[in-house]
Parts: sequence; structure tokens; C-alpha cells
Amino acid sequence: MVEDGQLYSPVTRHADGSVEVHLGADHPGFTDVTYRARRGEIAALAIAADPDGPPPLVDYTDAEMEVWRIACGELAAKHDASAHSEYLRGKDALRLPIDRVPQLTEVGARLRALTGWTYAAAPGLVPLREFYGALGRRVFHSTQYLRHPSQPLYTPEPDIIHEVVGHANQLASPRFARLTEAAGRATSRLETDAAVKAVADVFWFTMEFGVMRELGDVKAYGAGILSSFGEMEAYRHMEFRPLDLHVMATIPYDITTYQPVLFCADSLDQLENVVGEFFDTVDDDAADRLLHLTPAGR
Repeated sequence: MVEDGQLYSPVTRHADGSVEVHLGADHPGFTDVTYRARRGEIAALAIAADPDGPPPLVDYTDAEMEVWRIACGELAAKHDASAHSEYLRGKDALRLPIDRVPQLTEVGARLRALTGWTYAAAPGLVPLREFYGALGRRVFHSTQYLRHPSQPLYTPEPDIIHEVVGHANQLASPRFARLTEAAGRATSRLETDAAVKAVADVFWFTMEFGVMRELGDVKAYGAGILSSFGEMEAYRHMEFRPLDLHVMATIPYDITTYQPVLFCADSLDQLENVVGEFFDTVDDDAADRLLHLTPAGR
């Protein structure tokens, strides 16, 4: 199971006020001094922003705009072939620009009119309870940086392409938006970290990496798949298992590679009945029972 902090590069604010993003040695931008400085600049905007105000505006460079254009163009063709129709309906309603990086204020305004959601800026990792608590208020914390220009179709961490192309299009669907909000609301009822982690892991295997049967095919609806060119190439070759809350909440997984096991809903109705009901009703006792189920007790 994923541990906090593995997904995002750590961010440090130094005594002189400068902000540094600590990229791993295997990150495409690790040796690029200009890219590293730019990541610090964008993270600093989020740190300095009023948490109760609109997200800060980023003056994106031509190179960053080009990364967005390339990624959106390549992903669009994959969406047509692999995305579930409910995601595509949200994408059609949201109508994100493909020729430029949208500001989070713009994304939030478009979403607010459709499903009541807004976006907030994050420099990197948002603590688990804070992130899910915001989801329960229909606020999605998003990074604002772009992946390294040398690899416009790959990122080892969630960038604005993942957060917006993946999640905002998803949140433009009233049904997916309600599931996401329900996951956030669940955490406000939970006291134990184990119970919150169970909700986060079920969310991971559904709203991040979920697939669903549709018209005889297996389509993707998870934001982690639909914002990744490589994941959309690979997911059809993975092991599909039926929805199983206990397994989703307890199976180990590695976020640094393609997910070898995916949980496949038979329909959107089933997803709402199984996962939505779990998010709507789970409490600490129910989460504890779920986590400690034995094969004989299932």
C-alpha cells in the first residue's frame, strides 16, 4: 500500500524564503537546473497563496504550453478508444483548452457550474486527512507544475496534466463527482488512521485506477489511467478482478510502476452500489472489520 509522500517530490522552504523541490535522482528533470528552479517558483506561489482565496495564477512559459499541447493531443486519441462514456461525457461538458495550460481558477469556475467543485493549489503533497477532507467539501487540491519537457507523455509524480486532465474531466461527471465527494466525507467520520487509509486505498483502485465493463469492452474511468499515455497502453494487459472492498483495502501495490491488478466494475450502477455505499456508510468499526476479514468470514 502506498505511503504518504511517495507520490510527490518533497518541498522545502528555506530561511531566505526560497522554495526548493527535491526531485529524485531518477526524475527526468533531476539534472536540469532551469527546470528545478522553475519547480521551486511554482511551488512558492502555492505556499504563499491565501488558503481561503483563489489559486495563484501561473505565467506558463511557451515550453510548458507545448508540453500541455503534446500531452493533450496524444491523450485525446487514447480517450476515444479507452475511456468510459461517463468520463467522456464529463470531458465534453468541461471543454478544457487543449492549446494552453488552463489556470486552476478557470478549471474551478467551469467545474462549479457543472457539479459544484472547485480547485485549490498545492505545492506538492497534501496530508491525507487534509486532502480527503477537502474532497468532502468539493475542493480538489492540485499541483500546478508541468512534467519535464524531455518526456511530455511521462511523469513520475502527479502534475497538472494528471490533476486536471485526469481528475477535472472526471469531476465534471455528476456521478463520479458524487463518488469522490463521498470518499472525502467518509474521512470526516473516521478517527483511526487505518480507517482513513482503507478509504484512500479503495479510492486508489477506483477513482484513480478503476476500469469498468461497457458494451463488451473494458474501459478506463480512473484518473491515473486516463492521464497517462503509458497506462492506457498497458491496462488492457493487466489482471482484472471483480470489485472487492477487502482486497482493494489490503492488497500491496507499487505506485512507481504500471498497476498489474485492476478492479473492474460491471457497470456504473454497480460501482455506485458497492463503492459508493462503502464511502457513504463506513465508520471505524466497519473499516476495522473490513481490514481483518478472513477468507472464511467473507
